[in-house]
Amino acid sequence: MKDRIIVAIDTDSPGAALTTVKALSGEVGMIKVGMELFPRGGPELIRRIREEGFDVFLDLKFHDIPNTVAGAVRSAAALGVKFATVHASGGRAMLTAAAESVRGTGTTLLAVTVLTSLDDADLADVGFSFGTAESVARLAGLAVSCGIEGIVCSAKEVAAVRARVGKGITLVTPGVRMPEDAAGDQKRVVTPADAIRRGADYIVVGRPITKAADPAAAARAIAASMRGAFTEGRRQ
Repeated sequence: MKDRIIVAIDTDSPGAALTTVKALSGEVGMIKVGMELFPRGGPELIRRIREEGFDVFLDLKFHDIPNTVAGAVRSAAALGVKFATVHASGGRAMLTAAAESVRGTGTTLLAVTVLTSLDDADLADVGFSFGTAESVARLAGLAVSCGIEGIVCSAKEVAAVRARVGKGITLVTPGVRMPEDAAGDQKRVVTPADAIRRGADYIVVGRPITKAADPAAAARAIAASMRGAFTEGRRQ
């Protein structure tokens, strides 16, 4: 289960990020570098994380005109990252261009549907006609029809997304917390075990691991809870 855990390193300090990465050696499979960290750490930080034995999820959520996004994801793939993200709401032309630009590179492009910090009221505020569940399913279906091979969604929508996109599409779920953890700025939250029960391929966990007194122990506890849920599922 540890290889299904993606740890989000949300800091603006490359040094602090590498300290956390080293502390997690052998405990998780992938590190997520996002918009707060990448401008400081850049390609060199990606290289150093990979040298520590981790895959990298470069989460910059590209959303621009098709040609610009195609170039951006091509540059991301050149860094050797396993995952990179675009916003599914960028539209068909943008998604198609992005998918074509990474074909054959070894990087899997993930389309972000609806951020887990948003709920139905937030979507209404920005003019969406549908609530989170329907918006996520529609955006996931659009992305996959354009050649995108992975989807980012809350675990609460995993079953509906899987029904929409079928097997073979990677589903990554952020907004994951242990039962005793604070939700923070997340609104659609599930536990690691629940994410696995619902069919997530990978979970993204940040502060419950990175802010723990012992990050490695926190990662092991999360992996254990996921393993239990997986075993339960196989028995049913």
